[in-house]
Amino acid sequence: MPRRRSASVPPAPRRATRHGRHGRLGRSPVVRPPLPALDGRIDTFDLTVSTAVDFLCSVWPELRDVRVEVAAMPSIDDPDGMPRWYVDAAHHRIVLFRVPIERLLVPGHDDLAHRRIAIESAVFRAAAEYTGREPWDLGPHGFHDH
Repeated sequence: MPRRRSASVPPAPRRATRHGRHGRLGRSPVVRPPLPALDGRIDTFDLTVSTAVDFLCSVWPELRDVRVEVAAMPSIDDPDGMPRWYVDAAHHRIVLFRVPIERLLVPGHDDLAHRRIAIESAVFRAAAEYTGREPWDLGPHGFHDH
């Protein structure tokens, strides 16, 4: 006589139609998924500064010995206003101040493109002050007509 199942017993779980090696189910990955890309304001600032500095160092050999640093705010008072960079030629050092560069943009021009232009402009102007040139002369052939 066939056995009857009671209604309270659930049916046996079905096996997955695809099995891994030796009939086992796939295993969990050993490593976790990759971390999200760094796209914060500070990371974007550092990346923009480093690409501008790499360009300038590839064009001007006298800038290869310069150490470019990023600080949040200047610790010195300037009667002319808020400094955006500090050049110490004696110690081959340029310090860029992130907060004044980013925050002192013209209202309405604080999107990503204008922020990047402001950062690159500060790098070029600080390098020009260090080398004693005009910022427009720092390109490979200059950015203006002679």
